Amino acid sequence: MTDLAAFAKKNNVKYFMISYTDLFGGQRAKLVPAAAISDMQADGAGFAGFATWLDMTPAYPDMLAVPDPDTVIQLPWKPEVAWVAANCVMEGQEVAQAPRNVLRRLVAEAAEMGLRVKTGVEAEFFLLTPEGDKICDPADTAAKPCYDQQAVMRRYDVISEICDYMLDLGWGPYQNDHEDANGQFEMNWEFDDALVTADRHSFFKFMVKSVAEKHGLRATFMPKPIEGLTGNGCHAHISVWSTDGKTNAFAGDAGGQVGEVGLSAEGGNFLGGIMAHATGMAAITNPTVNSYKRLNAPVTLSGATWAPNTVTWTGNNRTHMVRVPGPGRFELRLPDGAANPYLLQAAIIAAGLSGLKTKADPGKRYDIDMYAEGHTVKDAVKLPLNLLDAIRAFEADEGFTSAMGSEFSAAYAKMKHKEWDSFVSHFSAWEREHTLDI
Repeated sequence: MTDLAAFAKKNNVKYFMISYTDLFGGQRAKLVPAAAISDMQADGAGFAGFATWLDMTPAYPDMLAVPDPDTVIQLPWKPEVAWVAANCVMEGQEVAQAPRNVLRRLVAEAAEMGLRVKTGVEAEFFLLTPEGDKICDPADTAAKPCYDQQAVMRRYDVISEICDYMLDLGWGPYQNDHEDANGQFEMNWEFDDALVTADRHSFFKFMVKSVAEKHGLRATFMPKPIEGLTGNGCHAHISVWSTDGKTNAFAGDAGGQVGEVGLSAEGGNFLGGIMAHATGMAAITNPTVNSYKRLNAPVTLSGATWAPNTVTWTGNNRTHMVRVPGPGRFELRLPDGAANPYLLQAAIIAAGLSGLKTKADPGKRYDIDMYAEGHTVKDAVKLPLNLLDAIRAFEADEGFTSAMGSEFSAAYAKMKHKEWDSFVSHFSAWEREHTLDI
């Protein structure tokens, strides 16, 4: 275990950011001087949970964020500060609704089954003007802007700085590109254990926003920030291994349509769990009102949304919810940029383990272009049309909510219902424009 006081002395760190993520994905932190970090490492930093997006009241006792010292990262853009992920505790007990605790519990459950879930994420983001109302590069106007080398080079200073930091941190970044929407980018780093990926995903979002601000820009992971353009996805690549990390439990030939794409029986069952719980998962993988403007979008300027609206799986075909690009792994294309880094991984593991326990069948594999021929698929389940539908599907899926944890699930659904109520009570410009004279 890393001694944070010794880390501070060795690396000239003056402050630590003790950070946790709330139910809505908000990153919360206290800035702690290095002189006080030993006490904080032992006892945690105090927070009022009600002041963040957690299902608590002002009457609750202090919630302590106890740093996980092995996650410490010295901020590459401000080396005198170090960030450390924390686990939330209240009166000596782990807070069951805290997202990192939910994921840690499911990682432990997988380990008890002799399994180690490894994942990678493709976190897409837009670079906007500081006001957030338009893309920051006025020359980025191509109808097919994906992989545009001129556009990516115009933002070289931002992208290369972030990539350099990931190289220094040892994350193994391997490619960066301009994505399918004007002003949109994607940066990829190596896959790892689900908790490691979640911590890095959380820090990545913080780092991208910070570096963008440093350059006078605003970065957003909002699912659909610009009408008519492709939205921000957060595709997750999933494989499951033996506990020593040497044997891919997904790789093999289960026979039939699953074996044809290089998945073992376990891989097929894990995938079956994802398929069975997809509509309930959507409340977590697509957690905002805006999420459903990406999932159920009309054709974009580039000609494709790159987002699913139906619960289907396939081989190496990007028009379905799940793609199996090669043996031993699959890509879940459902999640978007608003997904909570910890709850995203927890939802994948919860659904997958459920599939393993029940030996779930993923159903028929469709090898068609869903954008052009999706209307021919009559029996596939449709994804939720809006956040309320997703919340209701989440609540109705008792197997999934139980796997995620009953206390967490109740808190999450309650908070999300409040968010929906807030949204529908808001009077929009659209209402005034279209119904004022009716």
